[in-house]
Amino acid sequence: MQRLYLVTGANGHVGYTLVSLLRSQAKHVRGLILPKDSSSRLDPLGVEVYRGDVTKPETLEAFFDISKTTFKPEDVVVIHTAGIISISNKRNPLLEKVNIFGTRHIVNLSLKHHIGLMIHVSSVHAIPEKPDQKTIQEVSQFNPDDVVGVYAKSKAQASKEVLEAISKGLPAIIVHPSGIIGPHDDGHGHMTMMIEDYLNGYLTSRVQGAYDFVDVRDVAQGIIQAIDHGHIGSCYILSGHRIDLKDLFEQLRLLSGRKHRIHVLPRWFASMTVPLAEVFYRMRKLPPIYSKYSLYTLSSNSFFSHEKATSDFNYSPRPIEETLRDTVLWMADVNRVKRTRIKAFIQQFITLKKKSGA
Repeated sequence: MQRLYLVTGANGHVGYTLVSLLRSQAKHVRGLILPKDSSSRLDPLGVEVYRGDVTKPETLEAFFDISKTTFKPEDVVVIHTAGIISISNKRNPLLEKVNIFGTRHIVNLSLKHHIGLMIHVSSVHAIPEKPDQKTIQEVSQFNPDDVVGVYAKSKAQASKEVLEAISKGLPAIIVHPSGIIGPHDDGHGHMTMMIEDYLNGYLTSRVQGAYDFVDVRDVAQGIIQAIDHGHIGSCYILSGHRIDLKDLFEQLRLLSGRKHRIHVLPRWFASMTVPLAEVFYRMRKLPPIYSKYSLYTLSSNSFFSHEKATSDFNYSPRPIEETLRDTVLWMADVNRVKRTRIKAFIQQFITLKKKSGA
């Protein structure tokens, strides 16, 4: 069956990885990017680039229009990856505008154009945390009041509206990735910046904590598997592996060849220095890599289960060691790693990969 894939947020971390994977399978792909965004990464892939803004539905009509194609409405798959990720505690009108109203506009246009399937990329943050480290599984309803933080509330509200649209006839599936990491993040996500700053010597301290991180490539593959084998109206957690920050930084230390281990800050001290970190990253014109909300997240219950996705469409995330290695290799390849010694260690991994045929 020939399908037309409409991917919002095609320049984002998930969006770009997804359209790259779809194009590698010779799929027909339209990618939506903001009007002033560059299409330099998408053009070589053969993606049909459309410019628009999910907060302005009048700019999205051409993106949805298939009147001049051979595709039928039932052949169209809309994958809504566009969104804003925030670790801030402060209410952000743009966060609500993009994550809630933007999703609402995509839902309404999908209903209007009678598309065959919509995949909404939500987040595990939309799912209420369970007490006593109990395993967190999919839920059948969403309520912003049940989750903590402005970002989580925006994703919960958006997921709620998608479920309501499903009850009105929208053929949709919701996926919930955990903390996304991996190569090809040109948007400077806070986890990417944390790894980059550590490799470049800016980050010398950490706090205690753990979280579940998933490779962006596994999220993209999980979305495609959900399209082919998922069930309409279902929600699927696309988690990866829960790892303690101690182990994560130890792996980065070994990858980078750094001799000294990173210092551990008391949580109270880290909370006190949040304003200083915000000033430091503001001076670098980058988003901060930690906040009071991210500190809370690292101490929260992050035992997410992807058993449902594994059962329904054989979802299987790769080892986190592979994700970290490939992220460091990518950073070296695009010159985001500045230290010569780190590059030398990375080159050893490249040589080993070639010898092993990986």
